[in-house]
Amino acid sequence: MRILHTSDWHLGRSFHREDLLGHQGAFIDHLLEVVESEKIDVVVVSGDVYDRALPHVDAVALADETFARLASSRAKVVVSSGNHDSAQRLGFGARLMDFAGVHVRTDAASVGTPVVLKDRHGDVAIHAIPYLDPSALLDPWKLGHRSHEAALTEAMTRVRRDLAARGPRTRSVVLAHAFVAGAEPSESERDISVGGVSRVATGVFDGIDYTALGHLHGSHVLSPGLRYSGSPLAYSFSEADQVKGSWVVELTAKGFGSASWIDAPVPRRLSRITGKLSELLKDPALAEREDDWVQVTLTDVPRPARAMEQLRRRFPHTLVLQFPPSVVDPKAPARPASGTSDHAIALDFVRHVRGSKATKAETALLQEAVDGCCHDPDQDVLIGASTGSDLSDGGAG
Repeated sequence: MRILHTSDWHLGRSFHREDLLGHQGAFIDHLLEVVESEKIDVVVVSGDVYDRALPHVDAVALADETFARLASSRAKVVVSSGNHDSAQRLGFGARLMDFAGVHVRTDAASVGTPVVLKDRHGDVAIHAIPYLDPSALLDPWKLGHRSHEAALTEAMTRVRRDLAARGPRTRSVVLAHAFVAGAEPSESERDISVGGVSRVATGVFDGIDYTALGHLHGSHVLSPGLRYSGSPLAYSFSEADQVKGSWVVELTAKGFGSASWIDAPVPRRLSRITGKLSELLKDPALAEREDDWVQVTLTDVPRPARAMEQLRRRFPHTLVLQFPPSVVDPKAPARPASGTSDHAIALDFVRHVRGSKATKAETALLQEAVDGCCHDPDQDVLIGASTGSDLSDGGAG
């Protein structure tokens, strides 16, 4: 049996306000091509189909189109929910989709009941474990303590109970959405820690022929049969050096056979560049990055004016401009002295973060802003205030 392992699509996600839906659609086209070219029997999606619990209608439309196209392909599909998904919304219509060969599992109550597929060697039991909230399962599952490892340990107890009843000739695949020890996170995953306990030991999945992990956005091989596919697109600049794609896994009669990597298309590269503004604008070695999405760290002291405007003339897709902490003026006072005016505080803040004083035009603009905040022309005037009349009894005298 040939399995295509993918996860963390995050349909509907943007990248620093750049719409990614078209790029995500291009990945889906690629996925369908891989299904045919690699003669895939089953596609497994290990959580985070959507980027949010209430996905945008365009993201829902893309997911609907994707599952319909997969249902019409040569492959069966098994999907589990992730921590970004709404289990109820993703799982809507799951019983109907079963008939089309698209098996969506989002309910903790389904843990231990696999999707059973066959090949020429016999049965393959695919246990799609949805994202498990330890707080919600603490009492129902009698976990003993609140942690992701406790929840997944109980889930795998149920999985192994089912596999034991099926006999040794049934091969096993597990989908799980978790932070498994030995892998490194990036900046774009949502924290799923519970009381600081988020990591799950690799031993939780011992004895399974192949475990398709989701949640972390980089691909990782924790053991031959325990892998993350990562996200198909980069969702933070911390992923700039990651190679995105999917695993093609071969199950033999004895279990895990092999895994090969298939690169995903790269719609636009990510680059992180550092230096002084004048150098970055002139450096010929940066010509190949001019069409990339760019994160720039400027080391200029003082900070240059209109830096983003100048950068975008050469790098039109500059999305992030930042400065290292060393640029901050170390002589700036920690807090303003008593009696310091709001205008003076604003001017000191500019000097503190930029490393130079505000210009005359900026000084005047800040004074206008301060005056505008301090005076409200629409404020009600208390009748009689100037005459000292007491209106507390509701009468004006």
